[in-house]
Amino acid sequence: MSLHLVPPRIQPALDENFRPAILANQNFQRQVEPIGASLVLGLERSGSEFARFETKIYPEGHPNFEANFQYVERIVKFLLWQRGGHTLYVGGSQKIADHLKKLYSKNGARNFDYQFMGEQVYEKDFSVIACDVDEVPASREAGKLLGRNLQGHRIGFDLGASDRKVSAVVDGTPIYSEEVVWEPRKHTDPEYHYREVMTALKTAASKMPRVDAIGGSSAGIYIDNRPMVASLFRGIPQEKFGEIKNMFLRIREELGVPLEVINDGDVTALAGSMSIEDNGILGIALGSSEAAGYVNVEGHIMGWLNELAFAPIDYSPNAPDEEWSGDKGCGANYFSQQCVFRLAPKAGIEIPAGVTDAEKLKFVQEKLEAGHEGALKIWQTMGVYLGYGIAHYADFYDIKHVLILGRCTSGRGGDLLLEGAKKVFETEFPELLQKIELHLPDEKVRRVGQSVAAASLPVIN
Repeated sequence: MSLHLVPPRIQPALDENFRPAILANQNFQRQVEPIGASLVLGLERSGSEFARFETKIYPEGHPNFEANFQYVERIVKFLLWQRGGHTLYVGGSQKIADHLKKLYSKNGARNFDYQFMGEQVYEKDFSVIACDVDEVPASREAGKLLGRNLQGHRIGFDLGASDRKVSAVVDGTPIYSEEVVWEPRKHTDPEYHYREVMTALKTAASKMPRVDAIGGSSAGIYIDNRPMVASLFRGIPQEKFGEIKNMFLRIREELGVPLEVINDGDVTALAGSMSIEDNGILGIALGSSEAAGYVNVEGHIMGWLNELAFAPIDYSPNAPDEEWSGDKGCGANYFSQQCVFRLAPKAGIEIPAGVTDAEKLKFVQEKLEAGHEGALKIWQTMGVYLGYGIAHYADFYDIKHVLILGRCTSGRGGDLLLEGAKKVFETEFPELLQKIELHLPDEKVRRVGQSVAAASLPVIN
């Protein structure tokens, strides 16, 4: 028996096949509540940090027991890309552990995740351990109280796919900023990246009498200031990638000041937290893909991956494939320009060939601003996706605020996204209307910005 999929009460205008993960999971929990057995999932990652997720499943011997397999596998998939981990503990069911061990293996259906989480991110084999419920280790997730350090002469930088930004920041105020176009993905020599970053830092340093600390943000997965996987460095041969992993440690040692580099999504969430002056913030950027970051209710950055582009939100067997991992129904195809391009033919819009993705998006956005009915349906559909997606995220994050940003939110698009999400909340999840506030970036958020938030990361000893 497979997991029962529940049609949404708010149907996306351009996607009749959409089956929200949140509705399937809620229905599953309602079914197992009277008879459910406990299952505890644990994920161990670097630094002996440990995440736990507790749920209920059909007990062994129940005729619906096999429905557990799909339900638990989708939860595991989400947790891996939300929090990360190299070792999965399955407490409470040997059969489910055996099923997951087969899937998340070198030759299993989730071999991409097996290799990515193991070899690439955590540099050790990914493993699945079966145990009793009470043998799953206790949660160990303190996070770090990074950022909000504004005193002193600081440098903040942001490394993007098409430009690198740097700011000189004195007591929280940028006194100099620059953006320089670069093409990091085309370069195969680690020294190119080192020289470019050092040039940016030295330029900002020249605008101040001294440098007390340096903070940075970049796309990719960073662990202890080391880029483990990042699209910026995709041109670097594997045998030279160790130089990239240690690049920021080298820069910190050479410059002799505190330095912190983290994922750009977490810096965006931090900037939102600093401007809203509250915590419990999930930032979601709808750009070329979906980027996300999180500041917990205590104001800590947790060291989670927050790679929600690869976390499932749609359980439909007809959901689109994510091009990198090959999995179905993942966030990248719902919360990014990829979604706009996917829905355009259904909306009667033919996007010109032979132009950049940025030009493709601009083409459809111009139709949206002109009131084109098909373009309106694209953003209305994305708004419905967003409502069900945030409700699903709320099962894994403690959220008070969601900051929606990125190029897909410009113009009318941002308002349509919020309207769609709020309509879903009103119809399906009225309790979330009282709990979660949705935001588009305002002038205050832009004033704090990525550069100031990044510069504020390190503590000056």
